Amino acid sequence: MKNKLLNTNYKLLLFSFLFLLSSCASQPKTLTVMTHDSFAISEDVIAQFEAENNMDVIFLPSGDAGSMLNKAILAKDAPLADVLFGVDNTFLSRALEADIFDAYQSPVLSEISAEFILDETYRALPVDYGDVCINYDKKYFAENHLPVPQTFEDLTKPEYKNLLVVQNPATSSTGLAFLLATRAYFGDDFLEYWKQLKENEVVVVDGWETAYYTNFSASSGQGPQPMVVSYASSPPVEVLFAPEPLTESPTAAIVTNGMCFRQIEFVGILKNGSARNLAEKFVDFMLSKTFQEDMPLNMFVYPVNQTAQLPELFIQHAQVVSNPSTLPYDEIAANRDAWIEAWVEAMK
Repeated sequence: MKNKLLNTNYKLLLFSFLFLLSSCASQPKTLTVMTHDSFAISEDVIAQFEAENNMDVIFLPSGDAGSMLNKAILAKDAPLADVLFGVDNTFLSRALEADIFDAYQSPVLSEISAEFILDETYRALPVDYGDVCINYDKKYFAENHLPVPQTFEDLTKPEYKNLLVVQNPATSSTGLAFLLATRAYFGDDFLEYWKQLKENEVVVVDGWETAYYTNFSASSGQGPQPMVVSYASSPPVEVLFAPEPLTESPTAAIVTNGMCFRQIEFVGILKNGSARNLAEKFVDFMLSKTFQEDMPLNMFVYPVNQTAQLPELFIQHAQVVSNPSTLPYDEIAANRDAWIEAWVEAMK
């Protein structure tokens, strides 16, 4: 009788253990992804990914790309997230030197254009690209009978005084990209050019969100500056979110004379994260055709996956930059901090 009772208790314990194990296995696991504030994805796309992989994805917006990277570096021993998205080619060397990423050679890399793979150690994998250019408010220039500037030099003329808002290159990857465009164009004289912009009352703010949605007149309708550093792919934003249907964007980009800089954004798995397997799945997802085709009308950037198709609205209203400014990756890595420090000193 005693043995029978023990056997029954053993079966009950085993059943309870197996039930608990099964219950735990069925519970969604959590993945935390640190992003810049401009990150966006369609709800149905992320929901499908979560369901297929039995996980919950938590996004952690962390300011502009520069601010986000600073936070990630400071917390690298006890990371705030498992994955970081949004460091770009202007800040990439800082991320790699700080050694915040684990290497991961995603199988989806076979579908990615080789020109975008800048890190041969596969710690940072390319996700998208866009061309940083000056955008302008068409209505403002038409109503004021003012020609749209076509060169960097035009922006220093008196008629454009206080009409341009840019981002601080120390805190904003967009601002840094524009700074690098001037460096590529003017060479060693780029600081003298910035001093001329300062004399012409260029406005400097910390990040893209503030510049575009607060200062830019075409977006807010009330901002004081009719020109803003943004992207050649920004005009579709104004068509997509217009309160009334539009056939033409109220904004356009200045894409002439080397005035745009090509920016590439990357994703990486943070070292010391707690969900390596989930992180790999998410990186694969970001490089996949599904995510890549969702990006253009959410983040208004171009996909790097060669199989991804662009939506028609994006094709119609995004402006093509035939010859964007670039600087060698190693030159940016060697000089970026010194250039930023010199810019800060010049703009005091």
